[in-house]
Amino acid sequence: MSGMKSNLHKGTFLIAEPFLNDPNFERSVVYLCEHSEHGSLGFVINQKTNLFLDDVLEDDVYEEIPLYLGGPVEKNTLHYIHRRPDLIPDSIEVQNGIYWGGDFDNVKAEINRFNLPPTDIRFFVGYSGWAEGQLEEEMELNTWILSSADAEFLFDTPAKSFWREILKRMGGEYKAIAHYPIDPSLN
Repeated sequence: MSGMKSNLHKGTFLIAEPFLNDPNFERSVVYLCEHSEHGSLGFVINQKTNLFLDDVLEDDVYEEIPLYLGGPVEKNTLHYIHRRPDLIPDSIEVQNGIYWGGDFDNVKAEINRFNLPPTDIRFFVGYSGWAEGQLEEEMELNTWILSSADAEFLFDTPAKSFWREILKRMGGEYKAIAHYPIDPSLN
């Protein structure tokens, strides 16, 4: 069911197989920001925390911007992806319309000017990381389904329905997977 590892590249969604037995990634979708022979890095798009950006900063941020759990690695770090390079200088373009990082002082200023709404930026505590060859090994074990990513779907799809919606969007056998129960024994 998993996509081919040759399609594995930055700017790809990694969709957890329905019965993945890893609490860090159960029903998760990871947006891959880096992928090379040295390893991979991404952020879980659909695990919203109960925290807001203002909860983890010393400076005040006036708008309630939710924080997501980007993954199990270095949960004491803050990362962000966005679709507003016009407001955030020094961003790294991951793919067309999706950017990673940039000038954080500008980010805070634009949020406080109400120019940068939560629909244009996602903040993550921690990240998902794989050592050299590790993600390829997981692909061999059919841990992940691959899908292309686009900014509109990434930023406009609600977190709690993201896993199901991306599989439905893929159609065919993936649409059927979207309806698998979390615990089939309860069905």
